[in-house]
Amino acid sequence: MEMRSVEILNVSILALFLASFNAYCGLKKRKLNKLKEQFFQQFFAEEKGSIETAKIFSIEELKKATNNFDEGKILGRGGYGIVYKGLLQDNTTVAIKKSKISDRSQIEQFINEVVILTQINHTNVVKLLGCCLETQVPLLVYEFIQGGTLDDHLHGQNQSLKLNWKTRLRIAAETAGALAYLHSATCPPIIHRDVKTTNILLDHNLKAKVSDFGASKIVPLDKTELSTMVQGTVGYLDPEYFHTSHLTEKSDVYSFGVVLAELLTGRKALCFELPEEDRNLAMYISSMNMNLLLHILDGAIIDEAKLEQLMEFGNIAKRCLE
Repeated sequence: MEMRSVEILNVSILALFLASFNAYCGLKKRKLNKLKEQFFQQFFAEEKGSIETAKIFSIEELKKATNNFDEGKILGRGGYGIVYKGLLQDNTTVAIKKSKISDRSQIEQFINEVVILTQINHTNVVKLLGCCLETQVPLLVYEFIQGGTLDDHLHGQNQSLKLNWKTRLRIAAETAGALAYLHSATCPPIIHRDVKTTNILLDHNLKAKVSDFGASKIVPLDKTELSTMVQGTVGYLDPEYFHTSHLTEKSDVYSFGVVLAELLTGRKALCFELPEEDRNLAMYISSMNMNLLLHILDGAIIDEAKLEQLMEFGNIAKRCLE
């Protein structure tokens, strides 16, 4: 009988210890998350940003939204990390970006993206809804843009839905409007630094949304250029920026010129299947006689577009690439 009582006492003590330990761990985790949130708030304040306009999501909310980050929910993956499709409790569909962060520079890139997106309010820029700070690698939650990327429609999996000339003109105008907003309407100005067709999302109405601000830079009001480590995508990279490391708004304009050339020709920015002198689309368009434009137009638009419009569009692309 005594032995039985001792066993019951031991089990009770163990259960009490485990309950206390779990409560302690839970409290410690909540404190750690609170400290992390305060750290990010302080960091954003130092960078002149704010997360007051963005919601702080719990990891449980995002696990539930993605079926515990199920492989079947993956929208895309790359050097930046993985993007999942999620469904929140209020039935809002979102895109959740799980960044690859292995060093301080990547942490700064994550913070940079949040800081910049909390300052932007434009119909043609993807909207940041919030972030989750409970994980080792913070998660970003964006509005879900269901039409894929401009690159998909021009070169990839959505080619079956060919973009007509009118739609291409509108996408070009919307993207130009978003870049003009970043350069002129935000204070201080913002340089995107990685304008390309994979960073232009299209919604269900094929409306353009500029995305991915991880590489972007805020330009101090007393400066017109920044000296910075060269970053961008080969084929879209401004040669002047590449050679001097001086970043200006012109760098975005050059990259936009490459996007215009892709809309016009249907060709990729870099195509290694072509002869060496024709592989780089920007260089090819820059050196091309405009009288030869009709020979390289995308066949999907050649019958519906007016010649004057095509020539003017081509001239604008060339001027962006100068």
